[in-house]
Amino acid sequence: MENQEFTGILLGMTDTLYRICAAQLPQMADREDAVQETLRKAWEKRKSLREERYVKTWVIRILLNECHTMQRKMARTLPTDAVPATQPDSEESPLKEALMQLEERYRTPILLHYLEGYSVAETANILRVPQGTVKTWLARGRKALKAILNEEVFEG
Repeated sequence: MENQEFTGILLGMTDTLYRICAAQLPQMADREDAVQETLRKAWEKRKSLREERYVKTWVIRILLNECHTMQRKMARTLPTDAVPATQPDSEESPLKEALMQLEERYRTPILLHYLEGYSVAETANILRVPQGTVKTWLARGRKALKAILNEEVFEG
């Protein structure tokens, strides 16, 4: 793959990468760092990509690994009771807030499948789990989202 073509693909994926990060990292600065680091790593390791048709899957996998690395670092360095409550981003919607309340294993497949349009097979490939597992996580995530959103309707 030519460098210019690879660059075009990466630039076209930027919005998708930010949306995936939003489901993983609560702070905008962390999201920006994760996307930037992902783009850097993808560029540096572009020659190691085996099949060009999987470039998007490959980059998303790098992003998820980067998000997990950042989450591990944050867990080690910041005591959770010492962190002040943050103001939510101005674009927070009830659905996004509900999505952020889900466990990560349900949140990520829902984001990839429903919001980014990846098939169950592609989502399974990105997450490196069987398709049946993705289907189960999607079903459980939908059920949990329904419960969260119903609670908010009755509370408000």
